[in-house]
Amino acid sequence: MSALKDKLTDGLYGLGWSTVKKLPEPVATGLGRRIADFAWKRRGKSVLRLESNLARVVPDATPERLAELSKAGMRSYMRYWMESFRLPTWSKERVESDVDIKGAHYLLEGVAAGRGVIIALPHLANWDLAGVWVTRALGLPFTTVAERLKPETLYDRFVAYRESLGMEVLPHTGGSAFGTLARRLRAGGLVCLVADRDLSASGIEVTFFGDTARMPAGPAILAQQTGALLLPVTLWYDDTAVMRGRIHPPVDVPESGTRAERTSVTTQALADAFAAGIADHPEDWHMLQRLWLADLDERPEGPQGPDREGERTA
Repeated sequence: MSALKDKLTDGLYGLGWSTVKKLPEPVATGLGRRIADFAWKRRGKSVLRLESNLARVVPDATPERLAELSKAGMRSYMRYWMESFRLPTWSKERVESDVDIKGAHYLLEGVAAGRGVIIALPHLANWDLAGVWVTRALGLPFTTVAERLKPETLYDRFVAYRESLGMEVLPHTGGSAFGTLARRLRAGGLVCLVADRDLSASGIEVTFFGDTARMPAGPAILAQQTGALLLPVTLWYDDTAVMRGRIHPPVDVPESGTRAERTSVTTQALADAFAAGIADHPEDWHMLQRLWLADLDERPEGPQGPDREGERTA
């Protein structure tokens, strides 16, 4: 049964990539919205978890407001997928017109100075589209990390997809990703990491919307060891076809204290930047799984699916 499920999962994503990009854009947009509304009305575990997470982000929200946010959140999530299935066909001109990210000077100045740069971002709006903006609009190649997915054929699809967008993709497993990322940064390169969830033992505890969660240590440790600039990025959608975003000022990496203390302080600063962006646009935060330690049971969670790759970055 597991093999059949894996084959079906891989086939569905393959169908998405092959079919959605061929649809007229209004048709694809409408399809995504209908799928989102159908999933929201079913009130499955993912939708209920999304509402639970949003209740922490917007603690004074009424049940009606939470329902509105979760419905908008599912639509935002499906917009991510509809866009992602079509991204390989987007031209540089399309990317430049449909992405508006402020603060690019922080990134460009860091790269021009020959200093490695780490972009760290949460699961907001469309992080793949932000990556395409970096590679196509800014002309900057970068390296990222992907969690190994099951089945292996699905993981291969995602790697091939991101490589087609101009990204170098490293597998998280195997132990060599961190060293490769560090080498890229020391050579003045750019590394981009999705970094708002890590349930592993190596995750760093942070205060996030008033409660404890774990986030990856990787961005902070890489910044410490390589001297790279560490830039939080937050993204959001508005009522237009444009995705907007902000590259925040560099996070200050402490020079004193133990490695653990410096890692904790730096990761908390990232979490604070993420929280600011999420609070402004909660409906665009695609966190459909457990995050806060208070919500976890004693069983460890493994990789959650294709939208969750890259959670543990080092």
